[in-house]
Amino acid sequence: MLVEDDDSVRRSLQLLLEWNGFEVRAHTRAASVIELEELNGLNLLVTDFLLPDTDGIALLEHLRDRAWAGRAVLITGRPVQPLLARARTAGFTAVLEKPIARHTLIGALTK
Repeated sequence: MLVEDDDSVRRSLQLLLEWNGFEVRAHTRAASVIELEELNGLNLLVTDFLLPDTDGIALLEHLRDRAWAGRAVLITGRPVQPLLARARTAGFTAVLEKPIARHTLIGALTK
């Protein structure tokens, strides 16, 4: 599952993930993910930090409240350091600063 409000970034990340064998459901807002009735089969989350309706950390917290146990990676155009403690507490396995190299993102999703 990919959540990114910037169209060009979302399309680029979706293509990158699909080229590397991931099945991708792309969303522009956290609300469209929160509204999903069924989370089974969704085992990865790549989300931007700043979203139009909330932030990526709050999104993961909501999913964890629904007992979603997948791997999550937070991406951001902001400095990573101030977000690390909150992101780790929420359950993100990685926090990556944009622009993200292909091998960095794929490595964060597969390790």
